[in-house]
Amino acid sequence: MTGLDELVWYAARVCLVAMFPFSAIDKIWHWKNALAQTASDRLPGAKLMLTMAIVVEFVTPICIVAGVYDRVAAFLLAGFCVVTAFMYHPFWTYPDFWIEGDNSQARENFWQFLKNFGLVGGLLLVVFAGDLAPAEVVLRAPFASSRNAGTTAP
Repeated sequence: MTGLDELVWYAARVCLVAMFPFSAIDKIWHWKNALAQTASDRLPGAKLMLTMAIVVEFVTPICIVAGVYDRVAAFLLAGFCVVTAFMYHPFWTYPDFWIEGDNSQARENFWQFLKNFGLVGGLLLVVFAGDLAPAEVVLRAPFASSRNAGTTAP
């Protein structure tokens, strides 16, 4: 891997997971509010679930960026994002999706739901396509498909 390849590799992973440690810090800093939100799903063990969420949001990004157990960490974090999307962004339960204006809880939750699945997609790429194409290959054939970018001649 060249220096540019390593820079892109780290930058992509940092961008993908940067929000999670800050989210964990926010949960610690605003423990009562985070606990109330966690308890709102009516599942038992809100304190344990919140503590586990904080650990996942702290540990998995470190593993992903450092490349240590990165595939397991990315898979775990992807699962966390799926669970979070369904439990805390149930846009389908709000009746105001189609109202005029900017105050639709349904639309806000819809976009948060989709953003979670965007993160899931990026994390699954870490799991199943962990290696990047060399920067030289991408620069040589920038419009080639990623499936054959390494074999396409300019």
